[in-house]
Amino acid sequence: MRKDITIAAEPRTSRGKNAAIRLRAAGKIPAVLYGAGAPSVAVTVNPREINRILHSPTGHNTIFDLDLGSEKAPVMVVDWLHDPVKDNLLHVDFKRIDLSKRLRVKVPVHTTGEPVGVKIQGGSLEIVTREIEIECLPDEIPEQYTADITGLALGQSLRAGEIKLAEGATLTSPADMVLAHVVAIRTTDTTAEAAAAAEGAVKSEPEVIKKGKKEEEGAAEDKAKKK
Repeated sequence: MRKDITIAAEPRTSRGKNAAIRLRAAGKIPAVLYGAGAPSVAVTVNPREINRILHSPTGHNTIFDLDLGSEKAPVMVVDWLHDPVKDNLLHVDFKRIDLSKRLRVKVPVHTTGEPVGVKIQGGSLEIVTREIEIECLPDEIPEQYTADITGLALGQSLRAGEIKLAEGATLTSPADMVLAHVVAIRTTDTTAEAAAAAEGAVKSEPEVIKKGKKEEEGAAEDKAKKK
């Protein structure tokens, strides 16, 4: 979705690990801009501004302007790297967007309601995936889709093909891809199996002890005969 946001970027001439460390110490991060048939450009940006976009309702599907001074282009964040310990943003990839061409994006799917298969039939709701892929024009990218799963019974599934798309959007995920389903809870079966296994173990134990006694008695008889 296109937003009225402009982020300043500066060309980056120095490369390598040490240069990246110096950039981050100065409150910047390295980034690269590419796409739309234009050459790639190494740049630096403010990580706080990028984090605000990534944590917004439209997230990485946000289309905004990247201002390089000599160039101002609509872009999207297509890849990013976080520090695994501190969770700081370390690097970002921007892609130029041609607003007149359709593109493929992944859009979140949120569910609402309590399925009848859970509320009445005692099942459990499992979320398999939380997004679908669609193809549409850049200005038509939705923030999210919402699906009401109140009528989902035990053994039934919500599939990608059941999501209502806006006019002009095309589903590119498999239509039969399962997003969520209601399954039976198997706690009782597991308990019964554990009880049966325990009972079998108890029954087998006296046999081992009994066998041991017979062996001891046989050994005693052999000693008596030798005497």
